[in-house]
Parts: sequence; structure tokens; C-alpha cells
Amino acid sequence: MLNFKPTQLLFPLSMKFLLDEGPKLSSSEISRIAQVFMRADHQPTEPPPFNYACFNEVGRLFVEMISYVLGFKTSEHIDETILILLSTFTPRHPPAVKYNYAKFIANKIHDQLLNLEREGVFKYSSYIYHLFLYYQSNCFQFPIRKLDSKGEKRSVIFWTSVFHEVNNSPYSYCEFIDMFVYPVSSLLKRAPPPRLSYDMHKIL
Repeated sequence: MLNFKPTQLLFPLSMKFLLDEGPKLSSSEISRIAQVFMRADHQPTEPPPFNYACFNEVGRLFVEMISYVLGFKTSEHIDETILILLSTFTPRHPPAVKYNYAKFIANKIHDQLLNLEREGVFKYSSYIYHLFLYYQSNCFQFPIRKLDSKGEKRSVIFWTSVFHEVNNSPYSYCEFIDMFVYPVSSLLKRAPPPRLSYDMHKIL
């Protein structure tokens, strides 16, 4: 669902890659990272993880950026997964390796959507609905109006009235499942999912 085409070669990035490459980080490279991004009075004498407080101002900015991209909830301890990405940077120079961060983030979002519980689909339906509607509008059967009466482009939130709110919905629960949830599930799984889940089969 990326809405752009990279103009240069970008290397694939995944958590598996970082976990595999982290232990291979040489001591000389860790020393270089420490000299550039850690405080002079807090140079490490032990292997990682390192404490966030030991990094200089530039190092903290990079650590926070990398932690945010990787989806970490804290950057208190910096381990090899962060150091691998940090090793590609040198202040005032382009990165030595250019990873495809956009695809990495898109894949993480895709995985999160796949693992949403049933209640989560409705809790976050507004965000999910507009995301899929904008990028995959041709996959839905309900009417979509991208232009207003004057022929001007509408915001995606006005393209259709399909929106699931308990007290204000033009569609029933079953209609919402058929017109939105089922098509989105098919897009995510790349194959139509069964109409009856395993739990529903057990009940029946």
C-alpha cells in the first residue's frame, strides 16, 4: 500500500535480519559507534546493551529515531538491533547503507492488522476503513463518490457513508461485515477467508 516508488536501490530490512546480524557486529565497529555517538566519559567497557544516558545528544536523537521506526516502546537500553542501524550513520554524511524503512513500516502495519482481534477491527474501524478505502477503493462494492457536486475532489472521509458507529450507522452489523470487514480480510490474507470461523464451527 505504499504510495510512492523508490528512486534508488534500497536494501530490505526486517527484524529477522537485525537479530541475525546483531551478534556479528565486530568489537571495532562497536568502538567506532561509541566514539561517535556516546559521551567521552561513558565509553563502554562491556558488550551491549548500553544505557541511553551514556549517549551524546546526536546519539540520543538517532537512537530515538531508530527505536521509533522499529516500534520499540522504550529506548532505555540500546542492544545490537539498534546498533546495527546506528552503524550505518555518520554525522554530516549520507548513510553507508540505505534500508527500505518505508516497506519495513508497511509490513509491520500489515502484520498488526492481520493480528487484530475481532473487537479491534471495530475499535479502529475508522482508521482501517479510510486506509483501505483510499488505496484499494476498486475492491469494494458499495458506491464511492470521490468528487463533490462541483466536480472538486472530496476528502476520503466523505467518499461514502459506510462507517460503523453503534449509534449512527446507515448499515446493519451484517451489512458492515459483508461490505467492509470481509473485503478487507480478503485483501489482507490475499485469499477469501472462510465465512464461518473455527470458533463458530465449534459452536454450530
